[in-house]
Amino acid sequence: MRLPLIAPEDLGPEQKTLYDDMRRGIAGSFSDFKVEAENGALMGPWNPWLHEPRIGKAIWDLTLAMTAEASLRDEVRQIAILVVGARFNAAYELYAHVAVAERETMPLERLATLVARIKPADLPREESVAYDVAFALVEGGTLPEPLYRLAVETFGQHGTNELIYLVGLYCLVSTTLNGFNVPVPERE
Repeated sequence: MRLPLIAPEDLGPEQKTLYDDMRRGIAGSFSDFKVEAENGALMGPWNPWLHEPRIGKAIWDLTLAMTAEASLRDEVRQIAILVVGARFNAAYELYAHVAVAERETMPLERLATLVARIKPADLPREESVAYDVAFALVEGGTLPEPLYRLAVETFGQHGTNELIYLVGLYCLVSTTLNGFNVPVPERE
């Protein structure tokens, strides 16, 4: 870990405001995995965001908007997030979103295949399209036209926009986690 965890009592005023907002949001949306150290310091991507609170707040606001405005089914979202995490080999992201997918009862075989960067053969149509879009985007280059049209046909324009933004957000999260070598807590 390249940035030390910041204990709540060591936060500056701008950091404290962001910390309080993140803790409220985390409690509502990110409760399937460990996000806090014993002393209340935030772990995962939240710690680096606290080190740069202006940038961290912008990323956190985007994260909240992507959660609050979600129109895609959560299973579809988790497929895309896991594709991104696997592509970047972002340990904390995989740890966190495997926990979310397990809560949603995603089969272990499917999870294992996804984190191995292989497309599961048994994906329902929407999840299959989400996999293909996310995979194509993280490989780089323009999303191929037939795949874009298939996404619009499957999710509508708004859902396709959301999927593309979601992949971009989790590329940013993965880069943050990898850049700062954010560790994975022990699973219980």
